Amino acid sequence: MSPKKIKPPLTFPRSLTERPFHYCPGCHHGIAHRLLAEVIDELGIRERAYGVASIGCACFLYYYYDVDICEAPHGRACAAATGAKRARPELAVFTYQGDGDFAAIGLTESLHAAARGERITAIMINNTVYGMTGGQLSPTTLPGQRTTTTPEGRDPRVYGYPLKVAEILAQFPGVAFCARVAVNTPKRVLEAREALRRAFLAQLEDRGFGYVEFLSACPVNWKLDPVSAARKVDELTETFPLGVFRDLT
Repeated sequence: MSPKKIKPPLTFPRSLTERPFHYCPGCHHGIAHRLLAEVIDELGIRERAYGVASIGCACFLYYYYDVDICEAPHGRACAAATGAKRARPELAVFTYQGDGDFAAIGLTESLHAAARGERITAIMINNTVYGMTGGQLSPTTLPGQRTTTTPEGRDPRVYGYPLKVAEILAQFPGVAFCARVAVNTPKRVLEAREALRRAFLAQLEDRGFGYVEFLSACPVNWKLDPVSAARKVDELTETFPLGVFRDLT
C-alpha cells in the first residue's frame, strides 16, 4: 500500500511583502491580493511582473507586492499598462482597479485596450461604490442601492442601469479571457484563483487581453458588518452573474 500523499503546508507568497494590509475589516481586497500573488508565484513571473495601480482603495498596491508597480493617473491604468507592454513585451503586465476607476473615468482606456487585444491582464474589483472617496454612486451601483450621492437609492430613470463590464468585454474579438468571480466562500476563492491564472496565460501565450472582475464586499460603505457584507455578495450575483464569459484557449 502506497503511503498517503501529504499536501505541502501553505506558505507565504513570495510576491507579497510582509506589510499588513490597511483595508477595512471584511474588505475582500486582501483575498484578491493574496490570490494574485499566488498566481504570479505559480507562473514563475515575479521577476518580470509589472503592475499598474490607479486611484482608489488599492492605490497603495506597491506597498504589498514584491514586484515592480507603477501608479497611473485616475482611470488610466490600462493606457499605462499598454505603454509598458508595448515597450517591454517580455513583461507580464497587469492592472488592479476599482469599478469607478476601470468603468467610469477610465472606461475609454479600458474598452479600447480590450478592443485592441492588448497583451495585458486587467483586474477590476467591483464593490458597487466608490470605496475610498466616501461611497458615492459608481457605474456598477445596483438599482435601488443607497449611496452618499443616491441617498434614496439608485433610480435607473435618473442614473441609468449598472454596467455589466464582463459581458461587454466578452464581445470583443481581442479579449482572450473574461470572467467574473467572487471570494465570499472557499469554493469561490479557488475559482477566482483559477480565473486569474487563465487570464495571465492569455497574455503569456500571446492570445490577447485578459480580464477578471471580482465581486467584492465593502462593509463600511454598505453599512454592514463583515459577515453580512460577505453574504450580500450573493445578492450582487443576481445582477452580476459569476462565470467565464470568454475563453479562447
